Amino acid sequence: MALTDLVELGGAFRMGSDRFYPEERPVHERVVAPFAIETHPVTNAQFAAFAADTGYVTVAEEAIDPDLFPGADPADLVPGALVFTMTEGPVDLADWRQWWRWVPGASWRHPQGPGSTIDDRPDHPVVQIAYRDAAAYAQWAGRRLPTETEWEFAARGGLDGADYAWGDELHPGGEVLANTWLGAFPYETTGWGSTSPVGSYPPNGYGLVDVIGNVWERTSDVYAPRHVVPGDVHVDADGRPDLLAPTVDPRVMRVTKGGSFICAPAYCRRYRPAARSAQSDDSATSHLGFRCAR
Repeated sequence: MALTDLVELGGAFRMGSDRFYPEERPVHERVVAPFAIETHPVTNAQFAAFAADTGYVTVAEEAIDPDLFPGADPADLVPGALVFTMTEGPVDLADWRQWWRWVPGASWRHPQGPGSTIDDRPDHPVVQIAYRDAAAYAQWAGRRLPTETEWEFAARGGLDGADYAWGDELHPGGEVLANTWLGAFPYETTGWGSTSPVGSYPPNGYGLVDVIGNVWERTSDVYAPRHVVPGDVHVDADGRPDLLAPTVDPRVMRVTKGGSFICAPAYCRRYRPAARSAQSDDSATSHLGFRCAR
């Protein structure tokens, strides 16, 4: 299976946003050293080629270490992952447990749990991927995971300060430009309601697809609740103190970017280049994937 094409990038831009969530602040200038990033998230077919070549077993397919979850019922510490499940009607949007459920046996091969398959989804982004899994694939491919700064620079597509990867309107002229939630969340949608094939929507100005919606994407940065503005605005992936080695520690939280198919205006407006969210290294969910850099 061929690796995804890379786009060579680098330069100055304004990172962050002061108009949405507190963790996106402050807006500040950064200069990104030359790097390359894949044009789309890693797909099921690509990850399957990696697993077949290496025999790799993902975190969601392994037994859970009880030392990482003191006091937990051993019966609950079985291989599995979180699966998004639409509700039958309106629910309290402050309680994410209404639409997320832990499913034993869920993994990248069976993203909705036992009985589900990716056989008909080779070109969808791979999901149920913990941080260690993404890092292992990247190493096999001779690549690495992007930093948060690199990812946001790439996602903006050359637009300075725009809210979205294509401009300042979510649906310009009524046109839907990304796989986000369309309808009343989390019980009805006129959109996909799940992942979509990569490239189902137009690319941004740099030729990258799916930087908005579809799946959240992992970066190598450890999460902080606000942007830490460096004294030297030049940013390089080499020698960064916060780029820890891959772990399966639920206490290690890293930045994810881009939003996903369950981002909805009434619930989560994080389908933007500046948006950021924290995800633990051990987490595997049905809306979390990655793309590589170099």
